[in-house]
Amino acid sequence: MVVKKVFSYTLTIPYYLSFISTLIFFHLIQVFCHRLLGYPAHKKSVDWLNFFLLRCLSILGTSFEFSNPFKMPDKGPLIIVSNHQSTYDIPPIIWYFRKYHPKFISKSSLGNGIPSISYNLRHGGSVLIDRDKPVLALERIKGFGEQVQKNQWAAVIFPEGTRSKDGRPKKFYSRGLIALFEQIPDATVVALSINNSWKLSQYRYFPIPIGTRVILKVQSTFKLREQEHDALFQELERMISRGVEEV
Repeated sequence: MVVKKVFSYTLTIPYYLSFISTLIFFHLIQVFCHRLLGYPAHKKSVDWLNFFLLRCLSILGTSFEFSNPFKMPDKGPLIIVSNHQSTYDIPPIIWYFRKYHPKFISKSSLGNGIPSISYNLRHGGSVLIDRDKPVLALERIKGFGEQVQKNQWAAVIFPEGTRSKDGRPKKFYSRGLIALFEQIPDATVVALSINNSWKLSQYRYFPIPIGTRVILKVQSTFKLREQEHDALFQELERMISRGVEEV
């Protein structure tokens, strides 16, 4: 245990150096792609940003395992519903679901000050909301859902509303998800459980533990038009929470 922690302290430093360098480099790439080449190029730059963010974590011996035994549609729209354990949930979702153009509902404070990440949230199709203004936030989520439906993207939502610091599932809140159901009627709904990413943040920012195995598993998929919304919400909460608890 002591040896592992020593390695964690030692390797966290080169991890952060590579992480920050990647963010700065791809921020410049994103600006170039977005301003001069348009959405398709910008989207590709974001895909590769997140691929390299995953590779940065390899310095710490972190591995990612993604499994999906279900047949997926050739294109969106999707609604990806997941538990939320840490910021490290985001890069694997973007990379493994890159075919479907994942877009996020994010708190407004993340829209400024973070190279690459803030730029993508502002310009890549995601939506920024102020949790202290729930009425306005709900309206913005509805507008976001309309864009996802129109462009056949994937909307990613964490119904817990905040991260679980110990990995245990929190209560799901229905308003945002039901709003997406209403605005994206053609969606395939994907129930995704994420395990162990919380361990990367268990000491907050330093050190980051070595050898963490993060597991992402699709628990089921649903055609939204074939489902009753309230019943589907309850089933998603049950299924995703069970997928977390089983690991």
